[in-house]
Amino acid sequence: MSVTQALLPIPERLFGSAINLEMRPGEREFLVDKMTPTKGYNGGYLGPTLVLRSGTDVSLNVTNNIGVTTTTHWHGMHVPAVMDGGPHQRIEPGSTWMASFPVLNRAATYWYHPHPHASLGQGVILDPTSTGYQVYEGLAGMIIVEDSTSDALPLPQTYGEDDIPLILQDRRFHDDGELLHFPSNFSPPMMPALRKGGHFLVNGAEAPILEVGAQVVRLRILNASNARIYNLGFSDNRTFFQVASDGGFLRAPVALSRLLLSPAERAEILVDLGSDEGATLKLRSFNGGLGMSLVPFMLQDAWDTADFDLLDIAVGAARSNAVSTIPAGLTTIDPIPEEEAVNLASPRPFELTANPFGINGKRMDMDVIDQRIRLGDTEVWEITNPTSQAHPFHVHGDSFQVLTRGGLPPPENELGWKDVVLVLPFETVRIVKRFHDYANSAIPYMFHCHILEHEDVGMMGQLVVEEGSQRSSY
Repeated sequence: MSVTQALLPIPERLFGSAINLEMRPGEREFLVDKMTPTKGYNGGYLGPTLVLRSGTDVSLNVTNNIGVTTTTHWHGMHVPAVMDGGPHQRIEPGSTWMASFPVLNRAATYWYHPHPHASLGQGVILDPTSTGYQVYEGLAGMIIVEDSTSDALPLPQTYGEDDIPLILQDRRFHDDGELLHFPSNFSPPMMPALRKGGHFLVNGAEAPILEVGAQVVRLRILNASNARIYNLGFSDNRTFFQVASDGGFLRAPVALSRLLLSPAERAEILVDLGSDEGATLKLRSFNGGLGMSLVPFMLQDAWDTADFDLLDIAVGAARSNAVSTIPAGLTTIDPIPEEEAVNLASPRPFELTANPFGINGKRMDMDVIDQRIRLGDTEVWEITNPTSQAHPFHVHGDSFQVLTRGGLPPPENELGWKDVVLVLPFETVRIVKRFHDYANSAIPYMFHCHILEHEDVGMMGQLVVEEGSQRSSY
């Protein structure tokens, strides 16, 4: 039995040029009278929202007090590979790692989470030094980058009042309250088991209530689940407007009634509640009928093919300085011309394979550099998914643009900057990405599926950006 419905917790914000984060153990009452051992940053579960300013320098000091080796990755941030927080930037128990870098990103919603890598076989993954294990315990937090563009836009900007962070997660528990990572004896052949559950958390609370005014409200939504894909909408099927994707604002608001959000993707949406004073509506995931097209039958749970509620939104009187209209435009996005790519005639291939479970028929090897890219080049990548399961594909280092899905232009809400793209079963997605900063022939960036159990068993690879006059072969 879950605890009584609570108000939506709003993570505290941390500002400044030097920010300290402590990874520590904690506990949380998710079930009535049952305490769940957890982990968090600067607290027992999840972490504070880091607010960074584009064009400034920041130092992030991360102390590991969780008792096992870990890392902390700045997901979506444009940083040198040595500061990326991937599996090579290990933080041993009791030690502190400092990541210092200039903030080069556009205004957007990013996040941070552990990213260690243990050499794991397929099946059930219960290694406490794996990414999936540590994120499932609660180690994650949001990053908000602000810049002159975000300052000037007529959008809701009062954090926690009309600009609301929403961190979506799903969990499963033992009867005593402990986290249940996998059902007992569950290990489907040739596929890793997934951490999914029927307790749906928003900012660490199950089915909480968000109290807002009768006005335009901005929701910054992060899918921080290990493996769950959400098909988001509202209980009355109202239209809402997506204004930003992973790496920044869209050109103009995109009207939607459903938003498919895979693990690690972010979206900022506006919902107009100006005529809803006194009403309550629900943020819901409309997964009924969706699961069969994204998740193989043997890996489905009840919520892959059912609708479920995430958040109650109770609408009161409008607050001061309320935004009452949806802007017509947002920003300018310059498409990366395909012709800029040095490999347009022969895109770099990435096949997400199931046997072995990896990329291009290979499992992740910490000692192998899979791709070498010349500093200053722009490349087209072709990501092919020949499997029956959807895979969210993430590239470290900086954002990219989606060129095509299955040979067709992407939907309007994917025409901005992305760092995760969901590749559907039996689909090929083409992206274009610039590699114009931060050469280091020894320290790699990662590319991988962001279903964390897939990443942990080897659906990940390593790339280095290096100076040179010759374009790398592949």
